[in-house]
Amino acid sequence: MDPISLSAALASFTERWSPRIVTTVNDYDVRVAKVEGEHLWHVHDLTDEFFLVLEGELHISLRETEGERTVVLPKGSVFTVPRGTEHKPYAPEATAILVFEPTGTLTVGDRHDEVPDHVDATTGHALS
Repeated sequence: MDPISLSAALASFTERWSPRIVTTVNDYDVRVAKVEGEHLWHVHDLTDEFFLVLEGELHISLRETEGERTVVLPKGSVFTVPRGTEHKPYAPEATAILVFEPTGTLTVGDRHDEVPDHVDATTGHALS
């Protein structure tokens, strides 16, 4: 195994909301994605979802028992969406993120709204 440059991995594709798998750790994928605009409301029933903002800013709206709220993640911030929490990521500008979740986890979760054309419903793509 050789080291993987996250900047080179991000430079290898242009699609938004279409993550690339940069490596695996045990049974988890480490994915990078370019994001901009809205994703969709969705839920991962059996797993948490970890976000690290590499560039830009990510907003994550959450529907919790106490009500709806939005967390704002500037560059360098991390946040974990707990399993079973309905959430919708949004990036007001071009943003790069790293996501850590079990291999095979769909980007649109187990339950979700209609998938818009700009969102890739995938378990992640290999780096080219």
